[in-house]
Amino acid sequence: MDIKQEFEQAVADSKNLDERPDNETLLQLYSLYKQAKEGDLTADPPANTFDFVAKAKYQAWAALKGKSANDAMTDYVALIKKLKG
Repeated sequence: MDIKQEFEQAVADSKNLDERPDNETLLQLYSLYKQAKEGDLTADPPANTFDFVAKAKYQAWAALKGKSANDAMTDYVALIKKLKG
């Protein structure tokens, strides 16, 4: 199975985890997914400084700048495997 197939399976598996991951892990999953699917973040930061969720997502994704799609997919798959136990 190649990394893209593993990634798609991990995305499907993420919806059926036994426990909901904590917020920090959810941010990590979000940013790895976005980096894998879309590459480096190109959008402007959220305009509303009180939208803490949008700000956290923006910062998490921006922190992965330069990470290749394959590396992001590999990290996402590894994190889902860890969460599954």
